[in-house]
Amino acid sequence: MCPRCGHEALEKLADSPVPGVWEVHQCRLCLYTWRTTEPARRTRRELYPAEFRMTRADLDNAPEVPAIPPLRAAR
Repeated sequence: MCPRCGHEALEKLADSPVPGVWEVHQCRLCLYTWRTTEPARRTRRELYPAEFRMTRADLDNAPEVPAIPPLRAAR
């Protein structure tokens, strides 16, 4: 379950170079991303700070995130 929004659909993005040390997960709804070795307040919904939790309504009404502009040419 996503610590930030409570969504059930997660994706494992990466494994540690040393097998079994850590994994990186991402929520498919809010895109919150975390490594399994982070503190429980970042990885467990019930301990995630209430002021930073999101609901489906929060996500549906969030303003669009602006696109990242292209890189400038090297000089």
